[in-house]
Amino acid sequence: MSSTDAPIDLERLLSRLDAIVREAGEIALGYFRGGAAKRWSKHDDSPVTEADIAVDRFLAERLPPLVEGSAWLSEETADTTERLSRRHVWIVDPIDGTRAFIEGRPEWVVSAALVEHGAPVLGVVHNACEDETFAGARGAGAFRNGAQLRMDDLEGLAGLNIGGPQSLLSSLAAHGVVKGQWRYALANRLVQVAGGGLDAALARPNAHDWDIAAAHVILEEAGGRLIGFDGAVPTYNRAGTRHGGLIAAAPARASALMDALAHERAALETQQ
Repeated sequence: MSSTDAPIDLERLLSRLDAIVREAGEIALGYFRGGAAKRWSKHDDSPVTEADIAVDRFLAERLPPLVEGSAWLSEETADTTERLSRRHVWIVDPIDGTRAFIEGRPEWVVSAALVEHGAPVLGVVHNACEDETFAGARGAGAFRNGAQLRMDDLEGLAGLNIGGPQSLLSSLAAHGVVKGQWRYALANRLVQVAGGGLDAALARPNAHDWDIAAAHVILEEAGGRLIGFDGAVPTYNRAGTRHGGLIAAAPARASALMDALAHERAALETQQ
């Protein structure tokens, strides 16, 4: 067995990942408190700042050496096909919620995950402004600032506090759901479900691997699910990094939301 095939002590590695992501958060926080980070627009007109790049470079230096032979995928690094042949890939969003960062809103997070054979096995989502860290490792549980998380799973949609875009929430109004607090950063929105700040969360199509991979393993280890509108579980490290619409919730609630969204879409198509 080669060293790259040897099993990884995920619980131990999670502790190291947690510390590195927290350090990355401090780097970003320095720019955030300074309030004058240089910014520009990328080719898709999305914003980026020098803080994004600084954190990206820091994580790219610190994370790959933790797992021999691991590859790299980040929102702020030019992608290559080399990662597709690797067993392990680090998937990173240096600052998820760059718009919030630019606007001075303390809702942005640093998000980092380790994916093995297309499935996330480690994840940390850190809000440096609030000193709140969500972490999870496959088979070892999910935690918020060290306290273990476990989600309740009740049936029914009435009264559920759901975070997501208004276009999706309005279609569920007839089911009695309640609009939850809006979160700029999708990773932050998803982990709030694991932590109990939201009962469920929705995302429009076109989220990327780096938006969701870390939160995905945290949700699952807390007893929740992350599924597409079709019920499929997202897979990672494919040639394309985009995903369809997403639902995050405890299992029964996730299934109920999937059914409700399908019913509402069918009703709209019938009316057209």
